[in-house]
Amino acid sequence: MTIPTITLNNGVAMPQLGLGTARVEDEEVRRIVGTALGLGYRLIDSAAKYENELGVGQGIVDAVVPREELFITSKLRGRDQGFASTKAALAQTLDQLGLDHVDLYLIHWPLPRVDNYVESWRAMQDLLAEGLTRAIGVSNFLPEHLDRLAAETTIVPAVNQIELHPQLPQREQIADNTRRGIVTESWSPLANAGALLKDPVLAEIGERHGRSPVQVVLAWHLRQGLVVIPKASQEERLRANLDVFDIELTAQDVAQIDALETGVRVGGQDPSTHEEF
Repeated sequence: MTIPTITLNNGVAMPQLGLGTARVEDEEVRRIVGTALGLGYRLIDSAAKYENELGVGQGIVDAVVPREELFITSKLRGRDQGFASTKAALAQTLDQLGLDHVDLYLIHWPLPRVDNYVESWRAMQDLLAEGLTRAIGVSNFLPEHLDRLAAETTIVPAVNQIELHPQLPQREQIADNTRRGIVTESWSPLANAGALLKDPVLAEIGERHGRSPVQVVLAWHLRQGLVVIPKASQEERLRANLDVFDIELTAQDVAQIDALETGVRVGGQDPSTHEEF
């Protein structure tokens, strides 16, 4: 299985589809990561906040995949924002993962009330220069947060990872990211596998293509040039999530999926106010 890549603004190639690992404990995530890498996944999305980086690292060891083939992401948690603490946080993440560098390091949330994300970004620019990460980016940043980084720092984020799915298509944020040269990555791409996947519109489109509603939604993400990181725990579902690159959605399909927009966030997490430490 060869997964297409997207070239980031610093020339680094990032797989377009990977594995999300939120809300999975160490032992289980070790099994899932090892299985996924054995099936051909190369992008693994983790975060200090998930408190399972040790398990992710063990899964990487179990899979025995050459390090240069992997693309490992982690994220700076809110309580570690700040210049010195950001550097210490990545050191701890690398220790947990058992790696000497990550491929992408993100600020997990902007936390505008705390107002430490600019200092954190300055530290991340240093970490990039030191080779402790191959690319740096942000998660859940709005245009106003990106404007501050542009005004007060020197490096444009390579990625902005945001909640994005048919119910919350984030068209304006995608356009803003694209204007800046930032790749958009979708978290919760299946809307937490809730009511969205039971919508008869997706079932109908799936029947036309001989695929499941999940595969249809993933194809919708890919068609837009987004990076997508669905979660799965069973081998059958992990395989199915990879079997999407030949789905050719029609304009009618896309229009029907776009019509599912509600504007509702699955957890109500508004980046302008949400705090996660």
